[in-house]
Amino acid sequence: PPLDDEFNFLVAKANCRLSDELFYRFPPGCERLCANVQESSKAHRHPAVWTHDTSAGGKPTFTIGIETAEYPPVRPLTSSALVSAISSSKGSDSETAGGTEDQLIERRIAAKGDQIRQLKADGMSKEDLAPHVEELLALKALANPGEESKREVVKKTEGRDKVKKSGNKNGGGDASESEIRQARLDKVTAMVEAGQNPYAYSFNPTHTAAELKCIYEGNLEGGEEDENADVSVAGRIMTRRVFGKLAFFTLLDESGTIQLQLDKKRLGAAFKDLKAWTDSGDIIGVRGTIRRTDKGELSVYCTEWKMLTKSALPLPDKFHGLTDISKRYRQRHLDLIVNSDVRDTFRKRALMTSALRQQLNDLGFLEIETPVLHNEPGGAEAKPFETYHNSMGMDLTLRIATELHLKRLIVGGFHRVYELGRIFRNEGISTRHNPEFTSVELYQAYADYNDMMELTEDLICGMCQSVHNSLRVQYGEHDINLEKPWRRITMHDIVKGQMPEFDFAALDPTDPASVEAAKGAASARGVPKVELLGTVGEVLNACFEELCEPTLIQPTFVIDYPVEVSPLAKPHRTKPGLTERFELFATGREIANSFSELTDPIDQRERFEAQALKKAAGDEEACGVDEDFLLALEQGMPPTGGLGIGIDRVIMLLTDSASIRDVIAFPLLKKEE
Repeated sequence: PPLDDEFNFLVAKANCRLSDELFYRFPPGCERLCANVQESSKAHRHPAVWTHDTSAGGKPTFTIGIETAEYPPVRPLTSSALVSAISSSKGSDSETAGGTEDQLIERRIAAKGDQIRQLKADGMSKEDLAPHVEELLALKALANPGEESKREVVKKTEGRDKVKKSGNKNGGGDASESEIRQARLDKVTAMVEAGQNPYAYSFNPTHTAAELKCIYEGNLEGGEEDENADVSVAGRIMTRRVFGKLAFFTLLDESGTIQLQLDKKRLGAAFKDLKAWTDSGDIIGVRGTIRRTDKGELSVYCTEWKMLTKSALPLPDKFHGLTDISKRYRQRHLDLIVNSDVRDTFRKRALMTSALRQQLNDLGFLEIETPVLHNEPGGAEAKPFETYHNSMGMDLTLRIATELHLKRLIVGGFHRVYELGRIFRNEGISTRHNPEFTSVELYQAYADYNDMMELTEDLICGMCQSVHNSLRVQYGEHDINLEKPWRRITMHDIVKGQMPEFDFAALDPTDPASVEAAKGAASARGVPKVELLGTVGEVLNACFEELCEPTLIQPTFVIDYPVEVSPLAKPHRTKPGLTERFELFATGREIANSFSELTDPIDQRERFEAQALKKAAGDEEACGVDEDFLLALEQGMPPTGGLGIGIDRVIMLLTDSASIRDVIAFPLLKKEE
């Protein structure tokens, strides 16, 4: 693997010093190691060179050192300790040089034995040698899986969540999650017994990871340290790499990741606790200076560390991540920890909803909250969730829209009102439908649906610009252009484009023969369930939804809907049987809905009563008669334009998310069996 600073630290681990005078001779299998060291040394004053030598009994060796005029390559030094240190590091060349699995294990055993002998000769204490001896025993157990006494040897490597067990040739594997949890809780106990709190009360970071990277961008050369810096950061340990007396951690905070460099020389006795008590997933705080490694990685060079929260459970496997879709939604906290793009989606969602509110506030709209519990569902055609109020003895439903209460505010004298909130509909679930979702509904006195089209463009473009530098966004394979103005087309015209052989506009909506002709034409084009429909307008809408809606990839306003499917919209001023209504579509799905609002209380009552008849006939999505709203409407409502935007679908579009569950932090899921 790329070695960057690890090579020098492995030298230190072997109690050797790499200088201009020293050359190191490595056994066969280290070609890649030598090449990596040569590559990583190019930035130094004396680049490393390596040569291939077959003079030692015909067996090739590899010599690496510093070739200069002062120190020509004539003094090779064999360092078995250095070889062992590199051999025992993860992914060493000697392990990957070829051979059977048993041969590779034997090589590791020999290298580890050489390392232990050298460490003993260098005076290492028994306590510091203990981990190396345990590792050697574990390797020997792998080489002899048939010996019962060694089959269960546990390799306690620092910084790993997985406790690797050797088994027979058909078994073995990782410790269970309960065993890992217990091992971590044992560390909690050890910390408490040592007088340390594994669950701290507070910590005061001075910077985030992103702030430090911004401050030091273009500053500090490789190997250089800002000794005057005094910074503190806090976050979750994502990876740990421990090399004897040195460790590198990757720390994740809300802004991103930063590397921590921790060594025994700086931390003293606290370094031993760091190795013994920390695991990936723990939340820690550190203080130190800033250093850029020889490889160029900005790092906090720690002088202090503190456990803030000990994690009892491991993070998902770093190689496979959290890929199970259901688990990602059920355990969104894990999804957010390990998937930076998910964090980015919800960060963008927050920015977009904030930008939407700011735009509306700047335009003079007031956000006023309306009830969630209704005694008569209305404002949309949807099946509601039902509940019961015990003390009042009332059957209630969760709101399916905020429309009727916001209109009552317009009657009361407010000219511009809106609410951004949750809506609840007891309907099917799909990639674009969730039982609870977020919408914004707004109403503006003395405006109509033409004004609402312009406002819709402005609001969605503003949301886009709050997270993107362009009004062109990528959604799947499509390049979506949000630059204004957006396409406008009537429902009659767009259906005519898909059914040129049939003209709905030429039909008489009151003639039963026209209804049958419309049904026949729709059936011929494969539109389902048209036999259940009773009017020309309903058949026209069914043809649009089946044949046209999936084709609307670029933002498109479809205008002038039939009155039968628009019970709250004002009749079109010039087109009988139609209403002044539009829906906005993009990427093949509805994004927004708007009317020139119906202000005639008599007409409104008739439409409510028609809906009530459908409800009585078994239509679970039809609404009833809302007498409280009709009473307010009879008081007089000014001409009003209304608009509803599905926030989740806009965020899907602007974050390139395929499913609505990807943009809802905690979507409703079936209970696991």
